[in-house]
Amino acid sequence: MISRHTGLPVSLRFALRELRGGVRGFRIFAACLTLGVAVIAAVGSLTKAIEDGMAREGQTILGGDLEVRIFQQEAGPEFINWAATQGTLSRSARLRTMARSEAGEATLIELRAVDTHYPLYGRLETSPQLETPTITERHGDVWGIAVDPLVADRLNVKLGDRLKIGNLTADIRAMITREPDKANLGFQLGPSVIISHEALMSSGLVVPGSLIDHYYKLRVAPATDLKALRDEIKDDFETDGWRINDRTTSAPGLRRFVDQMGMFLTLVGLSALVVGGVGVGNAVKGYMDQKTRTIATFKILGAEGGLIFATYLWQIMLIAAGAIAIGLLVGAMLPGVLANFLPESLPVKPDSGVFAAPLAMAGLYGFLITAAFTAWPLGQARDLPAVRLFRALVAPDRKRPRLVYLLLIALAGVGIAALAIGFAGDRMMAAGFAGACVVAFALLLGLAALVEKLAANSPRPRKALLRLAIANLHRPGAATSAVILSMGLGLTLFASLSLIEGNLTKQLADEVPSEAPAFFMLDIQSHERDAFEQAAKAVPGVEEVMLVPNLRGKVIALNGVPSEEAVIDPEYKWILRGDRGLSYGDSLPDTSTLVEGDWWPEGYSGEPEVSLGREEAIGLGLKIGDTITVNIMGRDITAKVRSLRQIDWGTFGFNFVILFDPYTLKAAPHTYMATLKAASEAEELAHRTLTRAYPGVTAIRMKEVLGTVNAMLQDIGLAIRVTAVVAIVAGILVLAGAIAAGFRQRVYESVILKMVGAVRRQVLMAYLMEYLLLGLLTASIALGLGSIAGWVVVTSVWEMEFQLLWAPVLGTLAAGLVVTIGLGLISSSRALAVPPNRVLRDE
Repeated sequence: MISRHTGLPVSLRFALRELRGGVRGFRIFAACLTLGVAVIAAVGSLTKAIEDGMAREGQTILGGDLEVRIFQQEAGPEFINWAATQGTLSRSARLRTMARSEAGEATLIELRAVDTHYPLYGRLETSPQLETPTITERHGDVWGIAVDPLVADRLNVKLGDRLKIGNLTADIRAMITREPDKANLGFQLGPSVIISHEALMSSGLVVPGSLIDHYYKLRVAPATDLKALRDEIKDDFETDGWRINDRTTSAPGLRRFVDQMGMFLTLVGLSALVVGGVGVGNAVKGYMDQKTRTIATFKILGAEGGLIFATYLWQIMLIAAGAIAIGLLVGAMLPGVLANFLPESLPVKPDSGVFAAPLAMAGLYGFLITAAFTAWPLGQARDLPAVRLFRALVAPDRKRPRLVYLLLIALAGVGIAALAIGFAGDRMMAAGFAGACVVAFALLLGLAALVEKLAANSPRPRKALLRLAIANLHRPGAATSAVILSMGLGLTLFASLSLIEGNLTKQLADEVPSEAPAFFMLDIQSHERDAFEQAAKAVPGVEEVMLVPNLRGKVIALNGVPSEEAVIDPEYKWILRGDRGLSYGDSLPDTSTLVEGDWWPEGYSGEPEVSLGREEAIGLGLKIGDTITVNIMGRDITAKVRSLRQIDWGTFGFNFVILFDPYTLKAAPHTYMATLKAASEAEELAHRTLTRAYPGVTAIRMKEVLGTVNAMLQDIGLAIRVTAVVAIVAGILVLAGAIAAGFRQRVYESVILKMVGAVRRQVLMAYLMEYLLLGLLTASIALGLGSIAGWVVVTSVWEMEFQLLWAPVLGTLAAGLVVTIGLGLISSSRALAVPPNRVLRDE
């Protein structure tokens, strides 16, 4: 047999011999490791599978090998001619507008104007299946279009019916079933309608100030160096305001989402593994308690401490290797199952196969967690003298292990943090998670010690059973620390996630509808402004109409320093990315409060000046008197900061970080935006009246926006609930391990109580009181820590008002009580079933 092989170390041979008796004491240990490793492996593998799929389908997702996107202006003929020499060029445009049926109904759409080359890669799938030129060609005065089936449902139209888009009349010739490059478009408020690029130019929708994205996509030879091509564009053309992507960076928003969600779920898995680590430590402690006599015998016979440590370390690592292997196997298989539940909007199906890197990472996490949480009990067993081991049941030793074991724990902890932070896309978030884990551990350990001290020093109750229950909280070998630490971590995560989800849902469900306008109206032309305002106010039930100028511009310099070189707070880099919404005004907006500087006097006509949001200005490193340079429609305007405003973003009104003086941009080509507040019964009338009178105006209904946001929140909520379930499962496993670890102590205690006259019912009632106290204390502590964590996220990250919601509160208390009392009574009942004579004979 292998355990007798003389070539093996003595410690390994001893370990293998002891393992012949089974691993019963390590079932919780294995379950904790398997759960955490499986979650990390599955999430990592699924994320890698999606990323590989997106890399494989990068050309189809982008719609080309290279894409240039320009907002509100078209590329010049020099670029068009150059691009045509590089390969096949496809031009397209995209804007939000309204589609109207012949019956007068209207709905918001995403209008995509494409040429005959579309798509360069992939296939536009329609019903019936037609080629793009056949769909979009002109028959007489009528153009052809393909529409998303949702458009047909909203307008009650079918194939062959006609829609009005701007000044165009168009036939519905096909229903869109799949757009190959849809994921690259990002967030959409309305369903798609595809029309020819030539038709858009004659629709009357393309006017100065219109919010249109122009796309130029290239199909080039496979061997083409895309980086060199991008560099050539930047060197030879004026690219301010241009966004250049290639097939390796297609769908950047989706890629960021996949990376961030993968990182978040990996941290969740790591949370489960860290919580499980407590279970690992409890399981090892319980196992070592069972091996007290064996270890003492080894030491009496002359075994050195190093041999003891190595023997049981071999056992633990062999069992850990088996548990980790099972977790990796489950984690490798799960992505194939989870792929069936991914949203249809995902542009690719995840690649199948085994992904070595995520599995190796999960396995390494598992071994580091095992080392971190087993070094302490193993170190104690190695250093205790034999006589103390024999007395450990009634007088457990609380001495710390020697420095080398503490260093091993520290190195394992540093290794876990280094892996989590070093391989994270958002290292600040990962670092925050690591710090939060350390703080949570320290707080729970400190609170557990405080509970034991208070129980020891509290007045003795007159009732014997209650006195016994309180004494059990601080007696030698008490489960107080183990229960508070193990269940506390799981319940803390559960409470914080539930409160975060509840606050987000409540904010949207309760506050937004009462404050938000019924409509946002876009693309109101300057010559239509006054007439539109009068028409809107004339609709019965419309309570408030507000119009503001609307322009777009890109911040290119701060105090003369180019934006790409400026040193700013990373949280505010979004202000420098792409085009920003701009406006100007005579008066301070109702949604802002002036906090520094002063407002422009009436009739101002001086040098360019701006008012900035206060937090945004601080993030950009700007103050009163500094300058900011903005490129607006190809013209660089350098303006001095005159004032800072506190912006109330929760009003859902028009809020602009950058607000120009009333003079500088007044003559620039621009459109207007409007908000309308209307009684619910007047919304349909206002929508129908204004969209018919002003076909070029885009009406965005808040109900549709909130519907889209709520759908996203439901997906987020599902992920949060799954996360909370994982946390609770890990906590239950760990609690079971903590209680199991004290089983031998509980048996000994119950026998003593029986011998002095206590009956089974009395002992069980004392245990019930003990676990009721433990459950209440643990749930209350977890609720407090979880509420603090939820408050920090809701107020600091989401910048919303935090409310303590009763459902998560009661859910946390109930979960803590039910699980703690249930597992505690099950273990106590088993302990009471052990015959006293057998225990006394063994002792």
